[in-house]
Amino acid sequence: MPYINIQITDEGVTKEQKQALIQGATQLMVDVLDKNPATTFVIIDEVNTDNWGIGYDQVTDLRQKATSS
Repeated sequence: MPYINIQITDEGVTKEQKQALIQGATQLMVDVLDKNPATTFVIIDEVNTDNWGIGYDQVTDLRQKATSS
């Protein structure tokens, strides 16, 4: 019974994109490990960019710096 946890920043991911992630991750389990899709769980956690850091900086600040450059 696979459990897949996908964590992404909360930057406008659409319902359709999330569905594609769920389908793709499930299909990967079927193709690689021969798992039953009916018992494969996929959880998508959306994390606020203030709560996601890369190096010493919050993603919020990194995004702002990138758009102002």
